[in-house]
Amino acid sequence: MAVKTMKTVRSSVWRNWAGNVTARPVRSVAPSSTQELAEVVRRAAAEGLKVKAVGSGHSFTTTAATDGLLIRPDRMAGVRGLDREAGTVTVAAGTPLWQLNETLSAHGLSLANMGDIMEQTVAGATATGTHGTGRDSASIAAQIKGLELVTADGSVLRCSAEENPEIFAAARIGLGALGVVSAITFAVEPEFLLTAREEPMPFDRVMADFERLVTENEHFEFYWFPHTGNCNTKRNNRSTGPAAPVGRVSGWVDDELLSNGIFQVACSVGRAVPATIPGIAKISSRALSARTYTDIPYKVFTSPRRVRFLEMEYAVPREAAVTVLRELKSTVDRSGLRVSFPVEVRTAPADDITLSTASGRETAYIAVHLYRGTPHRAYFTAAEQIMIAHGGRPHWGKLHSRDAGYLSGVYPRFGEFTAVRDRLDPDRLFSNDYLRRVLGD
Repeated sequence: MAVKTMKTVRSSVWRNWAGNVTARPVRSVAPSSTQELAEVVRRAAAEGLKVKAVGSGHSFTTTAATDGLLIRPDRMAGVRGLDREAGTVTVAAGTPLWQLNETLSAHGLSLANMGDIMEQTVAGATATGTHGTGRDSASIAAQIKGLELVTADGSVLRCSAEENPEIFAAARIGLGALGVVSAITFAVEPEFLLTAREEPMPFDRVMADFERLVTENEHFEFYWFPHTGNCNTKRNNRSTGPAAPVGRVSGWVDDELLSNGIFQVACSVGRAVPATIPGIAKISSRALSARTYTDIPYKVFTSPRRVRFLEMEYAVPREAAVTVLRELKSTVDRSGLRVSFPVEVRTAPADDITLSTASGRETAYIAVHLYRGTPHRAYFTAAEQIMIAHGGRPHWGKLHSRDAGYLSGVYPRFGEFTAVRDRLDPDRLFSNDYLRRVLGD
């Protein structure tokens, strides 16, 4: 049997998916086991190098950037164990979500919920609080049953609700501040079918019926197209079948041609000639027609995202969602802002993770986007001011301007997290500029 050796790359440049973050570490390493990972952490500490682990680069913040040692996930991937009786699967931290989902499906199993892309690694997605939408089922991190964590002294720590529970409460969304996650155990269940109903709907109707739409559906989300009164809604509910997937041709037209190909062209035109954006938005908002299909979960929850953008997302109390959205629409309508991307709205139940954006409260997520290369500061700042006026919590992996002073006020358990950090990483081996801003020294 061939023996894997750790791959080391010196002075490599790392960029995130959106291209707005660049890091130039002293060196990059790709360990292939927990033991190798622990050794490189110990060695970096001895050399006085800061340590950060990256995933697939789908965060828009500098949460994973470093000028020290960069740990790449490429060679720590794959399923370590599957326990049908316990309803769990354990995977290496660098496993991409698409690989996890395909493996689970091959065994007739599924996660309960997930976000809308599958390119992220499991560790990167959970560390920043990636979520989908759900009335009862929460973020990917809320489905974690156990973690394996390499801490600052190079030791391997395991945590769960029964083992090191105070660390478990923090580490499920750890921001890379507590150590390097080497493996994750998720809760899984027998694979099921979801029926998705996608339907255009006027903005005012969605606002009037928002609470009913959330409570009557297992998963509800919608997109509002700025400069219009139009939304596209999506309702996903469990189904007894039979499966009726999207047709190959119609799926290509909606998901590739309209949502990616033509939308890419429209965004490029809007970036070059901003005055065209309101007219393009009116056409775009009417391009997608109603459709219903039934398929296995990850094929319903996820969709291809090929048009690159920048994003800011805030979690607000669910009861404030309609007010926030009306204020955002009013701001766009009366300003000179030109917004080419739809606003995405999802929900989540309260959870018990210390720095989860849904920690302790029923939550609505409101995400604003702009096409990459488009000036975004004015729009994002205006949206952020509305969000923070309602106690909004920024998504850890998406652009925002908040610091520890603000965040400690909107997270009742903020001090619990920083206490765990002080215990596990007193010398701040895993720190960087972003963590200093959001967590303090």
